Amino acid sequence: RPPGSNPRPRKSTAEPNQYRQIRPTRQAQFRRRLQGHRHPPVLRSDPRSPSPHPPRAAALAPRGWPPPSPPRRPPPSSPPGARHGPASSDAERVSLSVQWILNLFSFLSWAQVFGGGRSDGRAGCRVGILARKNTGHITMALAVDASRFEGVPMAPPDPILGVSEAFKADTSDLKLNLGVGAYRTEELQPAVLNVVKKAEKLMLEKGENKEYLPIEGFAAFNKATADLLLGADNPVIKQGRVATLQSLSGTGSLRLAAAFIQRYFPDAKVLISSPTWGNHKNIFNDARVPWSEYRYYDPKTVGLDFEGMIADIQAAPEGSFVLLHGCAHNPTGIDPTPEQWEKLADVIEEKKHMPFFDVAYQGFASGSLDEDASSVRLFVKRGLEVFVAQSYSKNLGLYAERIGAINVICSAPEVADRVKSQLKRLARPMYSNPPIHGAKIVANVVGDPTMFGEWKEEMEQMAGRIKNVRQKLYDSLTEKDQSGKDWSFILSQIGMFSFTGLNRPQSDNMTDKWHIYMTKDGRISLAGLNLAKCEYLADAIIDSFHNVN
Repeated sequence: RPPGSNPRPRKSTAEPNQYRQIRPTRQAQFRRRLQGHRHPPVLRSDPRSPSPHPPRAAALAPRGWPPPSPPRRPPPSSPPGARHGPASSDAERVSLSVQWILNLFSFLSWAQVFGGGRSDGRAGCRVGILARKNTGHITMALAVDASRFEGVPMAPPDPILGVSEAFKADTSDLKLNLGVGAYRTEELQPAVLNVVKKAEKLMLEKGENKEYLPIEGFAAFNKATADLLLGADNPVIKQGRVATLQSLSGTGSLRLAAAFIQRYFPDAKVLISSPTWGNHKNIFNDARVPWSEYRYYDPKTVGLDFEGMIADIQAAPEGSFVLLHGCAHNPTGIDPTPEQWEKLADVIEEKKHMPFFDVAYQGFASGSLDEDASSVRLFVKRGLEVFVAQSYSKNLGLYAERIGAINVICSAPEVADRVKSQLKRLARPMYSNPPIHGAKIVANVVGDPTMFGEWKEEMEQMAGRIKNVRQKLYDSLTEKDQSGKDWSFILSQIGMFSFTGLNRPQSDNMTDKWHIYMTKDGRISLAGLNLAKCEYLADAIIDSFHNVN
């Protein structure tokens, strides 16, 4: 053994031992790269071996020794013509770090085969090797595209909001967006109410801050919204039997109530009208609250199937929650008459059901705040406990402010306190506390007599414009259609929507041929129509109704 060598050499299974390649440590490789050196693998008995005594090491080897090493057998996965063993020049020599990358690539490739990929829903792994020549050396990069979200499918577009996206992509000058329920002026432009501008100006003059609200929201708003819904002199308000929480418009209020039902009435079912607003089912599905439908729309008469509605509510399990539209039913625009509301209250009280009102259009349907809240006040007057979700998107035009409330009318003040405490407990992890801007607008408008009067006038103007458009559309349909079809249901419906009775293929024809965008159930928003477009819309409806099966 040469001086300075290990007296007890490490055993190895390599044959012969003296030809085993010695690979530098990673630290040595790194230092050599920094110095611009690239050393080939060396043999233990090679005279060129960096040894403290190279002459003595060379003298120990007999003449002709060592014999030339046979070339290594290429691995099965190597491409034809690949070189193996010691490199002949620095330009062709591949560093050991690259060899490590190649080994990793081989491992990941087999892992992909045995580990699965996109086809079986598990997280797969795709590996790519990028190589290029750079100043005489080969540099390689390992690209690994591995995602934990491989099993997440693409969600379908929203049936309502997706209409607006398709409308924006249409370049036709004839296009008309009647899908989303948002009020437009006669020039088909979004409108901000004058009273809202005044309320915001007042807020700026006061210089109010942007501190967090309590979980239950802005106190002045909660009082104003309960007074607006039930009447300021209602006994249930004076007795403290109303639990009110400001929430994120109508959708957030419904979702909060759904979470309450799921936690404290886990065996109850919610009854939903057929058809209903497209997001109702999503809300209760997301809250894991079971639901079923009751009959509401009669396609033969394009009116209310009241007998079927009563029968389904009577057949429902006792103690169910009945979701009712307070006014201007969405999507049909068909409301029960006052006498029918009385009959509904009788059946719900008899079956010990819980009425759950969705009030999204108070004052916007008829132009009267009191008239549009009459159905809710009827049930409260009978002493029933009631859920009511409110929204100010339509009647104040606060679409982007997401301002609304959930109200629970209870049998006693202490019950209302407990219910409110649990609603707050549910709201805390859901959204913590509501925004303040829209709440202050509502509180300022409702709390100031002058602004409140201006608001009612503007609501009457908006409702009046929609009534004029509805009348004009009916006149155009009856004048142009010579088939004798009765279009009077257009006038009997109320609110911003009209249910045309068109099916899905006919609705597709309205979009594809006439560039009129609407939901696939045949609903159109008259709030997005003006008098000048009524005849064009009538032509499209007549063509789709008679010429498309």
